[in-house]
Amino acid sequence: MRFSHSLKLNHIFRRLYRSGKNAANRYLVLYCRGNGSKGNRIAVNAKLAHAVHRNRVRRQLREIYRLHEQEFQPGHDLVVVVRSRAIGAPYGKLEEAYLALAAQLGLLREDV
Repeated sequence: MRFSHSLKLNHIFRRLYRSGKNAANRYLVLYCRGNGSKGNRIAVNAKLAHAVHRNRVRRQLREIYRLHEQEFQPGHDLVVVVRSRAIGAPYGKLEEAYLALAAQLGLLREDV
């Protein structure tokens, strides 16, 4: 992730959940809020299943973001919450779900 950083501070998470926008589908919930910087900050929250499955989904979602990073508008905090149906879901379905939520929230650039 060239232009993005990890989101780690608790008060930023709380502010994002309280006053940010969100969208959901059967696999994921995506929270977003503007952060006023030139880059995005991202976190993937997968607190379910066994560690092997949880970490696999987390890695897949980070890779989806990395591959499509240039399509996202800069200056947002993003938190992706994984739902139980995402465990074991094919990569293509996760990618489709992720990008659909980003488009629904207006996070994707029009010119790319």
